[in-house]
Amino acid sequence: MRALCNLVFLCFFLLPFQNVHAQSIAEAHDKELDTYIEKGMKDWNLPGLSIVIVKDGKVVYLKGFGLRNINDKGAVDADTQFGMMSTTKAMTSMAIAMLVDDGKIKWDDKVTKYLPWFQMPTPYLTEEVTVRDLLRHNAGLGNADVLWGRNDLSTREILERVRELKPAYSLRSSFIYSNIMYGAAGEVVASASGMSWEQFVSTRILKPLGMNHSYATLAQVMAANDKNRSSAHFEIDKKLRVIKDVPVDKVPAAGAAWSTAGDMSHWLRFLLAGGQYEGKRLVSEENFHELFSPQALIAPDNFYPSTALTKPHWTAYGLGWFLQDYRGKFVAMHTGSMDGRTAIVGLLPDDGLGVYIFGNADHVEIRHALMLKVFDLYTGAPARDWSAELLKLYGDAKVAQDKAIADAENKRITGTHPALPLSAYAGTYTHPAWGDLVITEQDGKLKIRFGIGEENMGVLEHWNYDSFRARFGDGRYGWSMLQFSLNPGGKIADVSLDGSDEYRFTKAAGKE
Repeated sequence: MRALCNLVFLCFFLLPFQNVHAQSIAEAHDKELDTYIEKGMKDWNLPGLSIVIVKDGKVVYLKGFGLRNINDKGAVDADTQFGMMSTTKAMTSMAIAMLVDDGKIKWDDKVTKYLPWFQMPTPYLTEEVTVRDLLRHNAGLGNADVLWGRNDLSTREILERVRELKPAYSLRSSFIYSNIMYGAAGEVVASASGMSWEQFVSTRILKPLGMNHSYATLAQVMAANDKNRSSAHFEIDKKLRVIKDVPVDKVPAAGAAWSTAGDMSHWLRFLLAGGQYEGKRLVSEENFHELFSPQALIAPDNFYPSTALTKPHWTAYGLGWFLQDYRGKFVAMHTGSMDGRTAIVGLLPDDGLGVYIFGNADHVEIRHALMLKVFDLYTGAPARDWSAELLKLYGDAKVAQDKAIADAENKRITGTHPALPLSAYAGTYTHPAWGDLVITEQDGKLKIRFGIGEENMGVLEHWNYDSFRARFGDGRYGWSMLQFSLNPGGKIADVSLDGSDEYRFTKAAGKE
């Protein structure tokens, strides 16, 4: 009895000290992260960032840093809205999992069961591609982002043009990331559920999780008109500028959602609880597990460049999640990228740890560094300055890219002229999938239009012989090359973009 009393006394005596110790560790983590983030944002030239960390079901870090917009100087906080971009894909695959639970979809159902009008580039692919294939990027399709980047095609029109593409590989034999296939998955959700993808995600995911400042599309964000919204930034001609947001609403299931760090804490808690939230299960354990099971192996050179430093033993894709090992632990993660914006979500499920990070400048890879920093800090791993290492990794890649551009410049043959008058190059050039590319002559210059919106327009500058180049929109992506070809009759036959036969457009007769 005396021993028991002593034990009880000892526990009550030590408990306050244990709480103080835990609190001091938490404060040390907060201070270390604050310093790391503030320095990293300066090093990477990132205007604004928001971050949330969940550990063992609790929010342990939730903050905003920097500016929403470099022009108006509004501060980022935990409720500032950012684009989720491709981290939206996890919500799309979650929607499918919920519909599998409902008995309305099976993972390996043929896509044509829900979209009978949908055709892939070959009859075999049309017949065999499944719902699962749409979600794991191995349905045989190459990158087809041009289709929604034109901004003048509806979701249905985009998907109907898939049949005009060439297969990039045989079904399930490779991995090529495809936003278009996630667009198709969103239409499967709509067909099976009887409501649009936007409605389903809002009704079955955002609302039950209490994500009251989150929206399924940019159109919904603009309609809400929340003043606490970040702006996109892009470095153009070595100067950071505010740019307009590029909508992904034509393929919303691929990356259209918006949220806040505060709201993403609910999403992280739900994921780390295995599909439960506030004691209520929203998706079955079986189908939740399916999302995080390796579905397609990915070659190291087709994964994130950061693996050159983390050196995983394996890399794969689940359903809406990139999967790998890190320091002997299972990691599920995904980035989101759109002009002027970044996002990243990372989970260490076995450690009950999750982090979500938003940024408002184009492809600023402090997101990877900060995710890895969080993993190390909250698991007691040895400290490593990931930001410095990734700065060098991506800096070296930028140097190599700049050298390649300079080498191309040096190969330019000066003193040449186009074979024909400029008016001969004007006209409408067509491709069965990519659509019309229109070139007009105006005031002694050739202008190009490839879709709608300023970002799809430019002015041609003669390069050499029958090659021209153009910077589309504000020039954020540098120069694009256009090579014109003549037919045996000495007239323009076609034009190719950046020397690619895949992007060869035939001049339409009667549309000069």
